Amino acid sequence: MKLEDIKKQLDENSKKIIDNMDRIHQNSGAIEILKDFKGDNKRLFTVLIIILCMWFATIVYLVYILNDISTISDVRSQEIDGSNIEYSDLINGDYYGQD
Repeated sequence: MKLEDIKKQLDENSKKIIDNMDRIHQNSGAIEILKDFKGDNKRLFTVLIIILCMWFATIVYLVYILNDISTISDVRSQEIDGSNIEYSDLINGDYYGQD
């Protein structure tokens, strides 16, 4: 045998070994599990971001509502016994409608 023939056989054998290792690596159960975990982690991260956004929106809404309760924008007046009493006067503690 010539040296060139031996090199060709070694190259062919090394290519076969590399191809077999790639095939084993692709069909490995551990690799499949890691791919599944990668997909699950992406989904969980997306769900986590959505939940955090909803939680933040809920807090902002509650702060808005709680601040809005204390403001009075509707003033109605009613005449009782000849004096004009406004409901805002009753809320502020002026029960007699005096200025």
